[in-house]
Amino acid sequence: MIKKSTFKRRDFLKLLGAGAAAGSSVSPIFSQLSPLAFAGDDTLDKKILVVLELSGGNDGLNTLVPYGDDAYYRHRPTLGIKPNKLRKIDDHFGFNPDMSGMERLFKDGKMAVFHGCGYDQPSYSHFTSMAYWQTAAPNSGESLGWVGRLADALDPNVTANYLVNVDATQSLAVVAKNHVPVVFDDPKEFGRKGLFNSRPLLDKDRVATSNSSQAQRRLLELAKSARQASEKVRSACENYSTPIDYGIAPLDLNKIAALINADMNTRLYYTSFRRNAFDTHVQQPNLHQRLLTYFSDAVSGFFSDMERIGRADDVVMLVFSEFGRRVAENTNLGTDHGTANNMYLIGNSVNGGHYGDLPSLTALTDGNMQHTTDFRQVYATAISGWLGLESHEQVLRYRFKEFPVFS
Repeated sequence: MIKKSTFKRRDFLKLLGAGAAAGSSVSPIFSQLSPLAFAGDDTLDKKILVVLELSGGNDGLNTLVPYGDDAYYRHRPTLGIKPNKLRKIDDHFGFNPDMSGMERLFKDGKMAVFHGCGYDQPSYSHFTSMAYWQTAAPNSGESLGWVGRLADALDPNVTANYLVNVDATQSLAVVAKNHVPVVFDDPKEFGRKGLFNSRPLLDKDRVATSNSSQAQRRLLELAKSARQASEKVRSACENYSTPIDYGIAPLDLNKIAALINADMNTRLYYTSFRRNAFDTHVQQPNLHQRLLTYFSDAVSGFFSDMERIGRADDVVMLVFSEFGRRVAENTNLGTDHGTANNMYLIGNSVNGGHYGDLPSLTALTDGNMQHTTDFRQVYATAISGWLGLESHEQVLRYRFKEFPVFS
């Protein structure tokens, strides 16, 4: 065991560095501390926002197909999905054939679709455009994520584990000034990996004494919080059992359901359909339909699970992708990077339907739709309308017109 007299500030910094080097399973556990952590405190607002990112640039036109517009079929003579194969929701739109879950959510009035979402001076780069969406600050160089800034605005007292990012690496979206998100991928691996050489310092039986230095006290406090976080996440996921079918690829939504069921203090969850899966430049039809099946089944299963555990009225999901695809199909049975796209807000508390003006499929700019809705209007709607932060400009820097989705 390291003696008290030999543990100095450099040891503390070295230990923190070891944690950071250990990867996503470690760095988030050194989070801001609060006595409310994991207490299931009833004073906390129970409303939860889950953000699901479809990385790669989902083809919105073949997700929710505008079959009522002949221009769609003129631009896509091969990729255009015939009306008799669609899951029609009205006389203009129909979901991709295997999206039965999304069709049901829309027809039950639990889904708001926002059309033509984008921003001025669009980027066709995955990295750049995703950064714009994750920071909600196009062309600005913003370093903090919009979900991270939202956590800071909603919870200035910095409740521990208020913000969770289920992913192998931390998303830019959850980078905050004050909050440090819990980030994990595999719950079984979520813990103090990489700190084995320093385990004597983190031993659960060690307590601060009158002779302990400030650095030691802080480290022991951090270690206690880290144990609670990792144990809570592992326990919640290992002990959660559900009869609900999330489909072949749950998209980590089953993990989020487990944490919600465990009554964690988390109000903001962020996850993604990873690895640029939706970047369908070639041989799109079968691949895209399969991806949409996974997406639809996972989202539908998640909300069925929320109903089962009695939390469906407390949860809203926001779905986005960093850009859409070009209107016309390419020569490789695929689609290339585009601009405007659909966004979705889903949940029992949503006033379902269509929002925003439909972008034209004929008045194009360089083969792309012109956006009709600033994507930050949807963020503003979720922030103010759902989570109750009226001054959403604290998060988005500017004031945006909200949609009457929660009125």
